[in-house]
Amino acid sequence: MTKPVIIAVTGGSSSGKTTVVNEILALIKDEKIVVIRQDDYYNEQSHMTMKERLAVNYDHPLSFDNDLFFNHINDLINGKSIEKPTYDYVNYTRANATETIHPAKIIFLEGILILEDERIRDLADIKIFVEADEDLRFIRRLKRDIVERGRTLDSVIEQYLDAVKPMHYAFVKPTKRYADIIIPNDISHDVAVDLIYAKIMTIINK
Repeated sequence: MTKPVIIAVTGGSSSGKTTVVNEILALIKDEKIVVIRQDDYYNEQSHMTMKERLAVNYDHPLSFDNDLFFNHINDLINGKSIEKPTYDYVNYTRANATETIHPAKIIFLEGILILEDERIRDLADIKIFVEADEDLRFIRRLKRDIVERGRTLDSVIEQYLDAVKPMHYAFVKPTKRYADIIIPNDISHDVAVDLIYAKIMTIINK
């Protein structure tokens, strides 16, 4: 089996990673593709009280089960299907349901700390860092967490100031140096997306 093309897409919280991935996907036709989000690999925390779960720093590298994430990526590379965990944002732990993911020709990895772990970083053929203005990222996160995840205004602000912002500068932003492509997401990025698509096709056609 030919090794799949691995594209790692990272950037700060609410920087527009999913938007960039979706724009690339819209250009790719007739290829088997899967997207794996790092958020689904937050640590299993059912043994913890809700108070303990709320105290976890979810923007720190240790909040992710990167061993499982790395093993699952390797399974897909080796032609094996995986049972990917899913995450329950209301209860701050893994959901009971898993998702069966089959091997594909193109695998997108998306998450704020995708490039922080050297093992995962080294698996990627293309590494992308999506960058956006800090105020814009905060506003996007505020809307998302309140509307989609049922959080309160005060809890979102507190988490952002206590964890999201400092962890961004400590762990997320430094990984920009590993990126092959840096996309500013506060302006149009059609050219960058076209170049990434062309690179993917070049790798596939080899």
